[in-house]
Amino acid sequence: MRIKPLRVRATSSVYPWLVFLCLTLLPLMAFAASEDATMLNLTGSTLGYAAIACFVLAYTLIIFEETIHLRKSKPAVVAAGVIWVLVAIAYIGVGETHLAEELVRHNLLEFVELFLFLLAAMTYINTMEERGVFNLLRVRLVSQGYTFRQIFWITGLISFFLSPIADNLTTALLMAAVITAVGGNNLRFVSIACINVVVAANAGGAFSPFGDITTLMVWQSGLVEFQEFFVLFLPSLVNWLVTAGILSMVISNGKPAAINEKAAVKFGAWIVVGLFIITIIMAVSFHNFLYLPPVLGMMTGLGLLKLFGYYLQLRDSSYMNVDMASSLVKGDVLSGDDAMFEESMGTDDVRDSKQPYDIYHNLQRAEWDTLIFFYGVILCVGGLGAFGYLALVSEIIYADLGASTANILVGFASAIVDNIPVMFAVLEMSPEMNHGQWLLVTLTAGVGGSMLSIGSAAGVAVMGQARGIYTFFSHLKWSWAIALGYFASIAMHFFVNAGAFA
Repeated sequence: MRIKPLRVRATSSVYPWLVFLCLTLLPLMAFAASEDATMLNLTGSTLGYAAIACFVLAYTLIIFEETIHLRKSKPAVVAAGVIWVLVAIAYIGVGETHLAEELVRHNLLEFVELFLFLLAAMTYINTMEERGVFNLLRVRLVSQGYTFRQIFWITGLISFFLSPIADNLTTALLMAAVITAVGGNNLRFVSIACINVVVAANAGGAFSPFGDITTLMVWQSGLVEFQEFFVLFLPSLVNWLVTAGILSMVISNGKPAAINEKAAVKFGAWIVVGLFIITIIMAVSFHNFLYLPPVLGMMTGLGLLKLFGYYLQLRDSSYMNVDMASSLVKGDVLSGDDAMFEESMGTDDVRDSKQPYDIYHNLQRAEWDTLIFFYGVILCVGGLGAFGYLALVSEIIYADLGASTANILVGFASAIVDNIPVMFAVLEMSPEMNHGQWLLVTLTAGVGGSMLSIGSAAGVAVMGQARGIYTFFSHLKWSWAIALGYFASIAMHFFVNAGAFA
């Protein structure tokens, strides 16, 4: 059950600054408890102000992660613990000894569902990478002799259609690897093509529950059904095409230096791809037909992958004998059954590790810092919500400014802060909006982060991939073009999905 927050009225004279602060520094969460529980209004308390200060300090450290080299999960987790201690003290002080416990348990439940869903998806992506699926795609692209402009459009197109399945972060990293390999010393091409990939990956992720963390959260909340996301296809496509059309004008038709490279997938690669598709189908079916959480389908699919991994481990181990391993290290020619082993692991893999397949290695390669960061964010904003700030934020940006204006501002907030905590705020405020508005905020949170390189996980990842070439300022030069695409996508949404606003 969801607690109904007490509404707190704000004066219109402080709208501009409060809206900015609320959207950038106070992404808050609501929470659930027993049906008759009442949220307390402690927004003016000293402990409440201390909780805000703690969150702002932690989030400042998170924003400067690349500069100070402090992983974002560390300040987030510490701040979460401190904030909830303050919540408990405040609630005990007014005679509520058990409500804080109920609230934090709900936050933990939300985290666990998101954590397990992402863990299963990340393990599949890592396994496909380990089996060589993504490397095969990269090599095929860099070896075809395309012009710079053709590569610009091909990588953008692949990013747009791959991110709904593989997520925008993985897609952006893959396409950035292609761009840097092909671009070579053409730094201008690499920089602009990376911008194109980030925009395309974020736009593609906006019309799929699997394309971005924000869309996943919206889907799991039950506000938008799986098939309903696809009405955002045209707005998302317009978002990318408008920006890409502008960027392409400065891309030359010259050809990069020829690259001859070969790649082959390992045994079982396409079976893993098939299992991933089955897993997605199970997640959707569990939710749509059995009314079970999608995470249950994802974890069942992870179990299937682990069973297949057991088969791969037995298969590889059956060929792992001392004599064969010794001959491989010496570089002897393989024949017969030995060739089957090479197909399974690859000659380089055998020479380097001589270890059979191990799925737990792919589990270990999950983005653990990101997953623990989600724990910190959910608990931090949940604690701030327990003080009653959620009601104030909801009143200012939704009740007073209106849903359309508020949802458009969400996109700009996503570019500054990151779309994940901002979307947490909107979902858990649960403002009264029609279906068209929920689709709008899904769109704006997904594509708004493209306006700055730090506004999305895809942008931050590509800055690391093309370090020194694709930078915050090289992206900022083209923010105006990305903003044009942003507003064009909003206009397209209002046009093609007008019926959803009724």
